[in-house]
Amino acid sequence: MIVLEFKAKGKTTQYTAIDEAIRSAQFVRNKAIRFWMDNRGVGQKDLYRLSKSLRGEFPFVKALNSSACQASIERAYSSIARFYDNCKKSVVGKKAYPKFKKNSRSVEYKTSGWSLSQDRKQITFTDKKGIGKLKLKGTWDLNFYQLEQIKRVRLVRRADGYYVQFLVSVDNKVETQPTGKTIGLDVGLKEFYTDSNGHSEPNPRFYRTTEKRLKFRQRRVSRKKRASANRKKAINKLGRVHLKISRQREEHAKRIARCVIQSHDLVAYEDLRIKNLVRNHCLAKSINDAGWYQFRKWLEYFGVKFGRITVAVNPAYTSGECSSCGAVVKKSLSTRTHVCECGFVMDRDWNAAINILKLALSTVGHTGTWILDPNASGDSTSTHAGVILSEQVGSMIEESSPL
Repeated sequence: MIVLEFKAKGKTTQYTAIDEAIRSAQFVRNKAIRFWMDNRGVGQKDLYRLSKSLRGEFPFVKALNSSACQASIERAYSSIARFYDNCKKSVVGKKAYPKFKKNSRSVEYKTSGWSLSQDRKQITFTDKKGIGKLKLKGTWDLNFYQLEQIKRVRLVRRADGYYVQFLVSVDNKVETQPTGKTIGLDVGLKEFYTDSNGHSEPNPRFYRTTEKRLKFRQRRVSRKKRASANRKKAINKLGRVHLKISRQREEHAKRIARCVIQSHDLVAYEDLRIKNLVRNHCLAKSINDAGWYQFRKWLEYFGVKFGRITVAVNPAYTSGECSSCGAVVKKSLSTRTHVCECGFVMDRDWNAAINILKLALSTVGHTGTWILDPNASGDSTSTHAGVILSEQVGSMIEESSPL
C-alpha cells in the first residue's frame, strides 16, 4: 500500500462542507467509543449496527456516505483493539485507553462516495454533504493505477489547506543489487547520527532555528480576543509555522534514511523508547526536534522497499561498553569521549555505533546469502524489520505502514 497526496482546490462552501463531514465522522467515532464503554465486550459487528442506527437517528450522519461511517467505526474499533492488545501483552504504564476525539482533521471514504474524472485531475464526492467536485493539484499520475487499486480516499485538513489522499494497493518493492556493506547507527542530540565507520550526520535542529518565529506567532495569538476572527487567523499562521517544521523534519529523515538503506545491505540501530526518553523535561525538546522516530520509521519502510535488512537492537550498554575489549566504562551524558583502561580512545557515539553493529551481526550472520537467496540456510537467522533481537522469530521482513 502506498499513499498519494494531492492538494484540494475548491470554493469556500466546499471547504465548509469538508469540515462538516469531518465533524460527522468524529461524531460517529465518539459514539462508538461511548457505546463500547457502556457495553463492554461488544465487537466490531455491533459497532456497525450502531452506525446504521445513528444514520436513522441523525440526519447529518445520514448525509455522510455509509462507507465513511463504516471507516469511522473501524477507527474506533482499532483503538479498542489496541487497548486490549496492550493489556494482553502487559505493557508497562498506560495501556492507550480509547479516548474521545475533540479536533479530528480527516474523514475517510472507502470505495464508494467518490468518483474520479476521466483525466484523473478532479474528484467528486457524491454524498449529501455538498462537497462536490475538487481539483487535484500534485505531481502524481493517477492514470498509472486502476480504479480497483484505490482502496480508500481520505480528506485531510491542515493549516495550509485541504488535501486528498489515495491509498493504493501496489507492490512497492524495488529489486537492488547487494552492496556487501553493513552499518550501525547511533542517533544523538549533538549529531543526528554517527555510524560505525566514524561518519557523523549534522543535526539540523529545525525547531530550535525557528523557535524565535514561533514565539512571535504565539504572542500574536495570546493578544487576540478569544473566539474572534483575528484570533483564528493568528492560530492558523502559528499552525503554518509548526507545519513547516514538521515537514522539514520528515523530509530530512526520509532523505537520510533512503541514502543509508540504498548504500548498505544491513542497517542496525537502537530500539529506543522515545515516549520514555521525553519524560526528561531537560531533553524533551531536543529529542523531539531530532526526529528519531521519523528516521527509524523511514529506515524500516525503505528497508522493505529495497529488500534490505533493518535490525533494532537493545540499547543497553551500547554507549558504556568498550568496542575493543568489551569492558563497561561508566560515563555521564556530558562525557563525549570513550576512554577505556585497555588504552582504547574513541568518540563516544562512534564506539556505540560499532557496538550496535556487532550486536546485529552476532544474530543476523551472513547477510549477503540472505539477500541473494532467501531460501539459503542463513535465512533462519535473519531478522524482522525493526524487531528487537531478543524477540525475533522467523525470516520474513514485515512491511512498515505506508507513508
